[in-house]
Amino acid sequence: MTSEPGPRSLILLRHAKAEHPERVTDIQRPLSLVGRRQAGQVGAALAADGMVPDLVLCSASVRTRQTWELARATLGSTPDVRFEEGIYYAGARELLEIVREVSDDVRTLLVVGHEPTVSHLAAALAGPESDPATVARVRAGVPTASWSLLTVGTPWRELDSGGATLRGLTLAE
Repeated sequence: MTSEPGPRSLILLRHAKAEHPERVTDIQRPLSLVGRRQAGQVGAALAADGMVPDLVLCSASVRTRQTWELARATLGSTPDVRFEEGIYYAGARELLEIVREVSDDVRTLLVVGHEPTVSHLAAALAGPESDPATVARVRAGVPTASWSLLTVGTPWRELDSGGATLRGLTLAE
């Protein structure tokens, strides 16, 4: 398959604010009321920025699923979505391997995951053209419902450390 020319966009989204109920396993934790509001704002902000994904890779946890469903409701589009248990357990290296499996026809990819993995991956992918202040911020970690935007100039399967440009970090309100 010949990949289309031009850059791809990778959006790494940390799930919205979750609750910490007693006797609920971590993977089953739901969003809080604040998180529900944040998640709705994510979809609207992505749409306003023209960042509508072709594909969404979402962790199988309750809070990431809820984040995606609420964001999708305000996105104005219904992209393909794959819920992947591996994202819940992944470190940055494993998450990169999951991204590398994406088809070349996907131009904009949204990954809904967890901290510190999403910030570690954003920092690892940030190449020399990246915004230094944004790189420093993601290295320190990112808050709930925030996302890093990276531009990727290669097919997904060739993406590697330093192989993207970290363009920005959008923080939830």
